[in-house]
Amino acid sequence: MTVEPASSAAPRSVPAPRTTAEPPAAPAPSPPGGRAAWLAWSVGVSVYVLAVIHRTSLGVAGLDAADRFGIGASALSTFSILQVLVYAAMQIPVGLLVDRFGPRRVLLLGVVLLSAGQLAFAFSSAFAPALASRAVLGCGDAMTFISVLRIAARWFPAARNPFVAQLTGLAGMGGNLITTVVLAQALHREGWTPTFTAISLLGVAVFALVALLLREAPDSGAGRPADRPAGDRDRDRDRDRPKVGRQVLACWREPGTRLGLWVHFTTQFPGNAFGLLWGLPYLVEAQGLTRAEAGGLLTLLVLSNMTFGFLFGRLLSATARARMPIVLTVVATTGLGWALVLAWPGGHPPLWLLAGIIVVMGSNGPASLVGLDYARARNPVERLGTASGIVNMGGFIGTMITLFGIGVLLDALSPDGAGGYSADAFRWAFCWQYVPLAVGLVMILRLRRKVGAAEA
Repeated sequence: MTVEPASSAAPRSVPAPRTTAEPPAAPAPSPPGGRAAWLAWSVGVSVYVLAVIHRTSLGVAGLDAADRFGIGASALSTFSILQVLVYAAMQIPVGLLVDRFGPRRVLLLGVVLLSAGQLAFAFSSAFAPALASRAVLGCGDAMTFISVLRIAARWFPAARNPFVAQLTGLAGMGGNLITTVVLAQALHREGWTPTFTAISLLGVAVFALVALLLREAPDSGAGRPADRPAGDRDRDRDRDRPKVGRQVLACWREPGTRLGLWVHFTTQFPGNAFGLLWGLPYLVEAQGLTRAEAGGLLTLLVLSNMTFGFLFGRLLSATARARMPIVLTVVATTGLGWALVLAWPGGHPPLWLLAGIIVVMGSNGPASLVGLDYARARNPVERLGTASGIVNMGGFIGTMITLFGIGVLLDALSPDGAGGYSADAFRWAFCWQYVPLAVGLVMILRLRRKVGAAEA
């Protein structure tokens, strides 16, 4: 028998049954792009420009450093080698930090380390303290590029990321241009300590810019560390700690990550080693150019890099099929260009050939960013920072090997030490570049087949 409720009784709402299951997560919205995205990228990239200024400052001060600290080529190369070694060693930890804490915090820490390292370098009068300061600087430098790429990945649609990555490299070359044009002249006029102190103080303005203006993801983006309660972030970090090793291993097992690393290794180091340290001594001591003429050629390196960055960015945005042709063309052209320069009779190639190889080396940096495209295409977004860190180690490991090899060979071939490096000594020392170039090319061709098979 069914009992009807009294008509005067107010209907009662029945509470929905409680459940502990979370509703399925909505798909992440596509990054919006637009002016807000470019603003966020611009603030982030200002830190990268500052890092490149710090990184390349020794490239125009190598001869001054040799005089100030009374060192030869091997010891001089140690400055850049240690800086690059720290940079390379920090790439995976920085990638993990970016994945876990977000790029904004990592960028702020990077600015502090860059400024502290350069300030200590400004007041160093002995080799050991100066060496330690370059290590601190390398640690800060390591925190910049990956962070900017992560900001771009959150703000821009995936199809725009290759172009934005090339623009990031192009903007960094603006920092290199400041080094070769402004810093070289300031060092000549003002001296060591005032020049490097002024560079370190640039970090104060950049730190304020990032702290006040940087939004590392759109407001609708889920999962930003800064937007979530502290308790939730702490619980997530505790939960994720055991996964760090598995995340690195998963990235490494992906053939696209390894291919990206070897692409970065093989394409970046010739131009990097030349611009970071050995370009000015080679042009002045081996080729007899004045410092002004050598500075002009180093400026050409920067302008060439910026041009190729824009060109490669447009090509890669149009089609991913351009990746490997760009890489192989740059490797072949760089190898053939240096063969002509080093084989020139007497070791003194004409100015047009020196300018030609410098223009070719301008393609090295933009081509190395293709390696990051391989990693980005083959890894999920939650481990993108880690994968980018693995790839970004490649070129700097190659640079470190090249810097050290050239320095050791120069000292072995020139017993008189600093100031006594002949054109023949530089010619034979620069032949060392073909060792990492050959190794890298073999690994690219080997992994290219594996990635192609996986995609098929």
